[in-house]
Amino acid sequence: MSAAKPDSPLLSIVIPAYNEARRLPRTLSIIKEYIARQPFVIELLVADDGSSDTTAQIATAAGTRVLHLDHRGKGFAVRAGALAACGDYILLCDADLATPIEEWEKLWPHLQHGAAVVIGSREGIGAQRIGEPWYRHVMGRVFNFLVHIIALRGIQDTQCGFKAMRHDVAHDLFNRVRIYGENARPVQGAAVTAYDVELLFLAQQCGYSIVEVPVVWHYGEETKVDPLRDSLRNLRDVIQVRLNAWRGLYRNPVPPHSQRSRMG
Repeated sequence: MSAAKPDSPLLSIVIPAYNEARRLPRTLSIIKEYIARQPFVIELLVADDGSSDTTAQIATAAGTRVLHLDHRGKGFAVRAGALAACGDYILLCDADLATPIEEWEKLWPHLQHGAAVVIGSREGIGAQRIGEPWYRHVMGRVFNFLVHIIALRGIQDTQCGFKAMRHDVAHDLFNRVRIYGENARPVQGAAVTAYDVELLFLAQQCGYSIVEVPVVWHYGEETKVDPLRDSLRNLRDVIQVRLNAWRGLYRNPVPPHSQRSRMG
């Protein structure tokens, strides 16, 4: 990897977190050990989604930059973290580190070669889904089929939480989102959302190049995903993306690149 300016990070790692006091210490420790081995500056940022436990205190004690947010769901926290990040590149990853941080090294070459957005994928040759119950895999494939039909084609896995993009691209896209933008409403409890679909829909519409890269992914036994509640919420988000598009809410993108989506 090429080095960024000495006084600025090459990479910002953004972790959205809601009541992650149990899992976050291990995640932060692993990522900080990884950062210590790199010859360039990496910023680590936790976007605390209004946690009611000690998530924010744990992150602060670990010397991590923390955003203190109202509880408005994962999509809002991811957006806030990405917009606050300072790195030339921004990596989004989940608080349980389901995709090992070393998988970033599979995404990075594509960014170096001009891709605007590079997303980890649990599908495709080389991808590994470790410990996932069969019914969860089936649910995921059904959801992705609906995403393909309703809103977004050409992407095999929209929901893997491991995504990277250039700083300017992140700012452009997250300033365009509507569903979990600055006016997002407060929520109750853990709120897993399909913010990814809107983000990638906008990326395609704006002509940003998107590359899918197969990664290793571990199913978390302590997952906050509620199969019924979150499936319905995610489907609602996907439908809302299509409705927003029909209403012209995503018009007037400035196409910086020719559109390209592919599997890396």
